[in-house]
Amino acid sequence: MKRFYVGSSFKNIANVRYVAQTLERKGYVNAYDWTQNASARDAGTAALEDLCSIGQRERDAVMRADVVVILLPGGKGTHVELGIAIAQGRRTILHSADQDINNPATTSTFYHLPEVEKCHGTLDDLLAMIVGRDVPAASA
Repeated sequence: MKRFYVGSSFKNIANVRYVAQTLERKGYVNAYDWTQNASARDAGTAALEDLCSIGQRERDAVMRADVVVILLPGGKGTHVELGIAIAQGRRTILHSADQDINNPATTSTFYHLPEVEKCHGTLDDLLAMIVGRDVPAASA
């Protein structure tokens, strides 16, 4: 069974949940659902100890995942997760709805490493890319 992790910013929670729920329906296992922390963030009740614990769970989830999906735009944590995924040799897919990641003025050098798969387009395009590659050739 494939484990996945979806990294992004809090402003992309709806997209993160859509991707996660779709992958779960296809038999994938979510290594960690960080969106469950949104209410504490919104209420301003997350203490430093909470942030440490959340950070550990996120780091561990990226390291356990078979595929790490990064939805742009992302925040500071998203980019740390991207770095962990690349360093751990995880299948890493970077999604952008547009071509902004190819703009030299705004892109990151890490987006263009050969280990990073890029997907431009809809979330359904992204999901097809994830699931399509994981289908064994004999059953495709």
